[in-house]
Amino acid sequence: MNAVCRDRPRCHGIIPARFASTRFPGKPLTDILGKPMIWHVYQRARACPELCGVTLATDDQRILDVAGELDIPATMTRDDHPSGTDRTLEAAERLGVDTDDVVVNIQGDEPALCPELLTLLLSPFDDPAVQVSTLARPLSPEEARSPDVVKVVTDAQGQALYFSRALIPYPREGTGEFLGHIGLYAFRMRTLRAFVDLGPGKLEQIEKLEQLRLLEAGIPIRVLRTEHRTHGVDRPEDVPSVCTLLREQGLA
Repeated sequence: MNAVCRDRPRCHGIIPARFASTRFPGKPLTDILGKPMIWHVYQRARACPELCGVTLATDDQRILDVAGELDIPATMTRDDHPSGTDRTLEAAERLGVDTDDVVVNIQGDEPALCPELLTLLLSPFDDPAVQVSTLARPLSPEEARSPDVVKVVTDAQGQALYFSRALIPYPREGTGEFLGHIGLYAFRMRTLRAFVDLGPGKLEQIEKLEQLRLLEAGIPIRVLRTEHRTHGVDRPEDVPSVCTLLREQGLA
């Protein structure tokens, strides 16, 4: 499909997509400008030249059937995974991803995904010491106060120190710089396996943020900064605004 990664390990994109959802059942098949959401996500992901391939990972025959009709590579996974990351690992194992390869967990509800974000996400893997990467963008003080927005703080080298829905860092005087986490992850395959084997950590269970599992285990997360915003579809009422965005970007 795309060119093999040049100076880094092979990079595989996986889009976990489950049919059941408390807030939005059947979301992956939601019509977005005449195509199901998964089609848009797949097309945006495969536009990233660093990815050697993109595969949909689902637990539902309806999604698998639609993927087949649209020529989207897909694999069926178990229906009891507690998270999309667990589903991503099963799909990567089914695909025979090598231990040192890189796996990108691509959110299945981002039909307006910017391929350049995936390129940025993969950029640090030239360094063999990098195990996991994710993204963050600057926040205004007003955005940072919302518990719906996950914040991250990093050290001087861009390694994550902590993630929280709380206001971090807390400005005792004046204001501070705030970074909002963007929920895209790239893992080396061996680290993805380690993540699942660890099981939920204490901080993860308190904050309901699975990336804290890695920090609790002493596994560093490289955070790349971007000015791009993502536009996920969490609820049915988010669909019209995403359709408008896609039209504005000439992607209708």
